[in-house]
Amino acid sequence: MCRMKLLRSPTSRVGFPISPRAAPVRGSPYFSLAFCVGAVLIYPAAGYCQLTATATQSVTGTISAIGDLSVPASLTLTTTGGPTTPPYTGSLTVSYRARTTSSGSGTVTLQVTTNFSPAGGPSAASGSLTYTCSGADLGTNCSGPITAATGAATGVVTIPASACTGGGASCSANNPNTMQVSFSLSDSMTYKTGTFSAVVTFVISAT
Repeated sequence: MCRMKLLRSPTSRVGFPISPRAAPVRGSPYFSLAFCVGAVLIYPAAGYCQLTATATQSVTGTISAIGDLSVPASLTLTTTGGPTTPPYTGSLTVSYRARTTSSGSGTVTLQVTTNFSPAGGPSAASGSLTYTCSGADLGTNCSGPITAATGAATGVVTIPASACTGGGASCSANNPNTMQVSFSLSDSMTYKTGTFSAVVTFVISAT
């Protein structure tokens, strides 16, 4: 609150000449008339007008479970050759991050979403493609070999409750987390020659 003070100016005296007929007072040629000037000044008193205002705002954020991953765009399987038709093999690195709730969990899965083409070569629908897992630094990687199916997703990593990527302490030391998936594609003397390709889709989920 601002306080105001009223200031009255000091009394002022103004002199007027005397009429020639008027008797002088005590030898003075002037009558002295006193005027009181009633000027009112309004100004803020020092230290009283420092106005402030405060307001508070509640800020809330809900931190949810989350996961993301990446894999190389392609993987070429190779073989050593020989009369016994050894399988075609190759490995890739799965990079992933996850955060799970205290009552949740997470998974990384894979599925053959497009079978090998063109026709006449291997077929994931017939169980030609298998894989194993190793080296997961967050969660537990699969054991194997596991057949990579076309009709359903199969496990790669299982992530426990209250897990998180990076930062150390209760979270993993590495960011991102990584693991290896090694594929094996069976060979057969009945396959046509040529290059055959399939699409394998990896999915991470977290709750």
